[in-house]
Amino acid sequence: MKRWFWILFLVIVAAAGLWLASKRNAPPESPFARAHKETLVSMLTTNGKTEPVEWSPVHAEREGRVLRLLVQRGQSVAAGAVLAELDNNDAQSELAAAQSRLEQAKAELANLQRGGRAAELTEIEGQLKRFQVEREPAKREVASLERLVTNQAATRSELDAAKDKLAQLDAQIAGQQARRTALVGQGDIAVAQARVKDAEAAFQLAQRRKELSVIRAPRAGVVYDLAAKSGAWLGAGDLVAKVGDTSKLRVTVYIDEPDLGRIRKGLPVAITWQAEPKGEWKGVVDEIPTQVIALGTRQVGEVVTLADNPNHDLPPGANIDAKIRAQVVENAVTIPKAALRRENGELGVFVLKAGKLEWRKVTVGVSSETKAEIQSGVSDGDSVALPSEAPIAAGMAVTPVYP
Repeated sequence: MKRWFWILFLVIVAAAGLWLASKRNAPPESPFARAHKETLVSMLTTNGKTEPVEWSPVHAEREGRVLRLLVQRGQSVAAGAVLAELDNNDAQSELAAAQSRLEQAKAELANLQRGGRAAELTEIEGQLKRFQVEREPAKREVASLERLVTNQAATRSELDAAKDKLAQLDAQIAGQQARRTALVGQGDIAVAQARVKDAEAAFQLAQRRKELSVIRAPRAGVVYDLAAKSGAWLGAGDLVAKVGDTSKLRVTVYIDEPDLGRIRKGLPVAITWQAEPKGEWKGVVDEIPTQVIALGTRQVGEVVTLADNPNHDLPPGANIDAKIRAQVVENAVTIPKAALRRENGELGVFVLKAGKLEWRKVTVGVSSETKAEIQSGVSDGDSVALPSEAPIAAGMAVTPVYP
């Protein structure tokens, strides 16, 4: 038994020695992946910002301090709903003064249209009546004296005195009538009418100024970009908020300049928002950029996409991530993008050929986030080397390891 034990022990030791020797002499292991045919979807991943397709800015039309702010960001409002109220003490005082001036101007016009001021008109009418009452007996006395003078029963001087008295009364009546006529001229009425119009305009302006103290929503929608704050001062023309329909959003995404040639109208877009990780919104490219602009260190084109937001859960002003489905290639020979290398200015891959690495220059077509289409240089089923910590070179023998 001891003899067989030692024989078995020696066999095991010999086998272990042969295995260790073979391991020392075996080529180093290197990760590989196989090229294969598949449907490749070329996706462009970028970022962007949302805003409603239809929206209206709300500006303060007069200056003032925000007395009350009646809405919050993200709140739905109806057309005409009150968003904020400004301090209107000065407007109320101005309105009261304008109303007083208007009533005064209307009363003055009414007096003139009735013939003048009541006290003066009453005095004139009283004088006229008194003179007219005195004229009748004076007229009869003149007629009587004329007959008496004819019959030589009265003297000519008595008749002349009676005629002078009648003439004096006629002059006084004419004077009062002229005074009444002069009391209200056409020019006076025109001036009074002009004063009424001016007072009405001032009243309407003061009323409008008071109304402008209440800031209302110009349309139904969701309040976003709420700039006003309670107690803050607003100047005329300052932005209060924006109100828009958020059921459909305009999403501006930023595409790096080299990828702009892959963008065309109608391409599908998938939109995600980090604040709502489970949500995804569908859209399409609607406008192609006409210029390239600087965005930080990037040179980008602003691509406008339209996205449906039926549940209103993607808010305006959100910073989003977007994936644009730029191109789909059927039966594309694909490899991991990590396998692509640049050697001596050429783009290529290391292919496993008879256990050794062979450099192949390749032509790349479309690509996704992780894979690239190989149009030439690699065939379906070829093994391509992936990045590894150990350096590799053409002609080097390796032991492939596949994930």
